[in-house]
Amino acid sequence: MIPAGPELNAFLESLTPGQHLTGRIASIEPFGVFVTLDDGPAHPTFPGVGFITHPDLSWHRFDSASDIVTLGAPVTCEFLRHDTWNAEARLSLRALSPDPLQTFAATDPVGRTVRGRVTRVVPFGAFVELAWGVEGLLREFDAEEGQEVEVVVTEVDQERRRVSVSGVGSGQGQLR
Repeated sequence: MIPAGPELNAFLESLTPGQHLTGRIASIEPFGVFVTLDDGPAHPTFPGVGFITHPDLSWHRFDSASDIVTLGAPVTCEFLRHDTWNAEARLSLRALSPDPLQTFAATDPVGRTVRGRVTRVVPFGAFVELAWGVEGLLREFDAEEGQEVEVVVTEVDQERRRVSVSGVGSGQGQLR
């Protein structure tokens, strides 16, 4: 457990979930991003009081946090919770943008043919991007990365965050 000190503790306890905080990207690490908050005190150990985990950076799939944020860049985040063990504010960039799966589902896509781009090929099929942040697995489908394909949306399961698809004239798949 990291000793926070009275000023940092008071600051963290004053935050409420959903509150928007501004700051700058202080450090980009393999496990997440540290943010120096404009209105917050310094952290005794870490580069910033705010911390964003990889899942909370973006709805879109990415390889590195540096694909989403830039060191020193200004940022506005949503406060999620106070991490008492690390004495930090857990933040989200993703929470400030619409959920692409909900946006996709709102277009009533079931039964529609959708054109997408193969983003990567795996031994059991290919991942296809149908909309920004909505990517699916088309099972048993032989394709090349970058190839444009057509699929038919057969089901949208928002609770499990999956969309079932089938290839036009071929196999079945699942969007993630």
